[in-house]
Amino acid sequence: MAQLEFRPPVFFLTGVAWLIASALLGLGLLLGMVLGHPLPPFFRLLHVHGALVGGVAQMILGALLVFIPPLLMTGRDQSESHPALYLTINGGTIILLIGFGMRHHMVISIAGLLIVGVFLAILAQGIRQARSSLISPPLNLWFYGVALLVLLVGLALGEALAFRVISPSDVGHARLAHIHLNLLGFVTLTIIGTMHNLFPTVVNAPLHSPRVARLTFFLMPPAVVALIAGFLLTNLWVQIIAGVVLVIGSLLYAYNILRTWIAAGKPKNIASDHLMVATVFLVLAIAAGVLVSVNYLWYPPIVPFGTLHLVAYTHLALVGFILQTIFGALSHLLPTTLAVRRVPSHKKRGPYLDQLTETMGRWRGLQVATISLGTLGLAVVASLVWQFPLRSLPVKAATWTTIVLLFLSFLLFSVKLGLLWGRRPSD
Repeated sequence: MAQLEFRPPVFFLTGVAWLIASALLGLGLLLGMVLGHPLPPFFRLLHVHGALVGGVAQMILGALLVFIPPLLMTGRDQSESHPALYLTINGGTIILLIGFGMRHHMVISIAGLLIVGVFLAILAQGIRQARSSLISPPLNLWFYGVALLVLLVGLALGEALAFRVISPSDVGHARLAHIHLNLLGFVTLTIIGTMHNLFPTVVNAPLHSPRVARLTFFLMPPAVVALIAGFLLTNLWVQIIAGVVLVIGSLLYAYNILRTWIAAGKPKNIASDHLMVATVFLVLAIAAGVLVSVNYLWYPPIVPFGTLHLVAYTHLALVGFILQTIFGALSHLLPTTLAVRRVPSHKKRGPYLDQLTETMGRWRGLQVATISLGTLGLAVVASLVWQFPLRSLPVKAATWTTIVLLFLSFLLFSVKLGLLWGRRPSD
């Protein structure tokens, strides 16, 4: 039982716990902002880093531990338990949040080094497995490799910010580069690479076009590099051109996913629903980013852009794309993983897997609708601020509706995870 505590499913579940806690804090930040009682600024840092490091990064780490050995066919001699990685990623997250709370840059830096060490270890492990593999690395693995390298650059930039080696005049641009390296370069590329392999499994059909997948790969990483260069050079035109290329890459990816879904007979299950909607939000988020850059070609910007508008724009990606993808991926992966671990016999596993799948599929329409409408609700709140004062009734009503929708989606998913973990084969 001690070994089971450090297998990938527990990385997933711990990551979800971090995400839910951070999301609830985010709802509190939103409510405080609209009601005119904003929480102290460091709570925003707790919200963002708790969600991205303890939540998203940890689940991606678990996914890499699951997917890399099968992709390289090197899983037989690999340990299934990873206590050092698990304890380091969670310990590093806790120390990071303590550092933000204390406003102690040395504590933040130490936590950052721990997190860098985790992903250096998984990169080294992947390289060792690739060298010992008898097959050439598939496209998915190239996505992972590029994403990990981009993450290490993003974390190094974060360390530079923590150690205050960047001049104050460049801090704003460095923060933009740090955020986009981690979110767009690491998280988004990892998800796209995984979905080229996972989505066909979810819908039980081959990927529509490996050629389109390769074209997506050749477009998106260079565009991320160009975007970061645009931030560091403070060149809006470079940012816009890079953003347009990213939009094209995301549309190619979305086209591939859509055609795969159609070829599979348009299946309707909780995993495919989340993943399809998440793909739409990816395109919307990247396109919105291009429009934000275009807006700043004029000074002052043609369209007023404040804190609430930034929240709405960023959460198209954070909730609409990333969190919804996580919900979809875990809805497929957790039943399968738990069934394989708990019922070794393939012949006897089917009924138990059906039970777990049925549990995750409960309240399917409500779960997909609440998280999707809640994400769009943030955009509605932001747009209302253009017409009404922040504390007006329409803004408050839209805010409460958004909070209820998002909270309900988190609650539904959490309840189903509890039911899934508690359902044993004997049941």
